[in-house]
Amino acid sequence: SHELKTPLTAITLRESKPPIWRRIQVKSNTTLAKLHDIFQIVMGWTDSHLHQFIIHGAEYGVPHPDYDMDMEDEKHFKLGKLIFAEKERFIYQYDFGDSWEHEIIVEKILPIEKDLHYPICLKGNRACPPEDCGGIWGYPDFLEAIENVNHPEHNDMLEWIGGKFDPEEFDIESANKKLKRIK
Repeated sequence: SHELKTPLTAITLRESKPPIWRRIQVKSNTTLAKLHDIFQIVMGWTDSHLHQFIIHGAEYGVPHPDYDMDMEDEKHFKLGKLIFAEKERFIYQYDFGDSWEHEIIVEKILPIEKDLHYPICLKGNRACPPEDCGGIWGYPDFLEAIENVNHPEHNDMLEWIGGKFDPEEFDIESANKKLKRIK
């Protein structure tokens, strides 16, 4: 059907324990390029690294002449043309060095509600790790350094992160305010 729908989607940062996740709703005609922007906002990344989607074995992203020639241009693909059913999963990978892998599950496909602005973040848990902290494997080391005053890197890490970092905090109001700018 060509009726606009809204996939209710859960994004979980793979290997995060306890899990770092968000639940969002987007329109099915959202391009993957726009979905990337949405994921950056709701997770809390700063969009300063390369990324790709892996959907049904195909790679989508921003093609670059020096890199993989098989990558499809994310600007030309809409979510609803690639994902057809509830419970489908795909991968969003951000920063090929730190390799933050997000697993996306389409939990439900719902009708559009007229009075809601899409995209919207409905729920989420825990802070996004800081950029460049060494991926999901380096993140626990970073947390240990900032939480333990006797850690040799305590002061350096706190200064690097801007004075404080709360791994439990997720500001959903701020995320939704930023999402309002996405048409």
